[in-house]
Amino acid sequence: MGIDTHIADYTFDAALAALAWQVELGVDEVMVEAAIDRYALPEKQEPVIAKAKAAAPVVQELAKVDTVAAANAAANACTDLVALRAALEAFDHCDLKKGARNLVFADGNPTAPLMVIGEAPSREEGREGRPFVGPAGALLDKMLAAIGHARGEKEVAARAAYLTTALPWGPPGDRDPTDEEVAMMQPFLLRHIALVKPRVIIAMGNTPCAALLGQRGVTRLRGIWATGQSIPVMPMVHPDALLRNPAGKRDAWADLLAIQARLNG
Repeated sequence: MGIDTHIADYTFDAALAALAWQVELGVDEVMVEAAIDRYALPEKQEPVIAKAKAAAPVVQELAKVDTVAAANAAANACTDLVALRAALEAFDHCDLKKGARNLVFADGNPTAPLMVIGEAPSREEGREGRPFVGPAGALLDKMLAAIGHARGEKEVAARAAYLTTALPWGPPGDRDPTDEEVAMMQPFLLRHIALVKPRVIIAMGNTPCAALLGQRGVTRLRGIWATGQSIPVMPMVHPDALLRNPAGKRDAWADLLAIQARLNG
C-alpha cells in the first residue's frame, strides 16, 4: 500500500504523529516509480506492484539452479588436468570461492601410484595455493618418505606421490565444510581421481572420507581398507591432528605400512 505525502511545515511532533498514523493504516511504501493519478477510476489504474510481480519468476528461476548438476557437467567435460583446473577457476556457484585467496589444486607428480587427499584448504594452504604446507605438510613429507614416496619425485613415478584437497577453496575461519559444499565440489574431486588413476588413495581427514566414502569419523574408519571409485582407499588421521595428538602417530605408522604393502603387492 502506498500513499502520497505533501511536505508541509510540520513540527517534529506533528510529523511523527502523522507517520505513526500512516503506519497504523498499513502504509509500507512512501514512493513509487511512476506517478499515480488519484482522479482516475480505480479499474483503470495500473497496479503499483505489477513490476515486482513480474520480477518474481526471474528470482525463482535463479533459485532453481542445480549447483551439483552444474558441477557434474563442468567436471565431466574435462579431458585432462589442465582443463579440470580451468573448469574449477571458472566455476562460480560455490560461495567459498568468493572469500578464497587462491585455488588449491594439487602438488606432486600426477603419474604417481599414490594419491593423498586432504581436508578443505586451511588459511595457510589458501595463501600459498598448495595442499599440505606448513608444519602439517612437513610431517606428511616425512611420513611419505618413510615408505619410499615423495611429492617432489619427478623421475621415478613409482616413488612419487600426488597431493590434493577434497575442496579447492577453504571455508572462512577454517571451519569444516558443510555437506552441501562437499556435495557441490564432489564431481570435481571424482573427476580428478579419474584423470590421475592412482593405484591407492589416502583419505586424510573427515572431509575426504565424506566425499569419497560417504562416511565421517576418521578415527573410527582409519586403518580399515575401503573402496572409492573402484580404487583402494585408506582413511588416515590428518597430520594436523597428529601434531596436536602425537600419540596417534603409532596408528598412523601402522596405516603407512599397510599402504606400502598394498603398493608393493
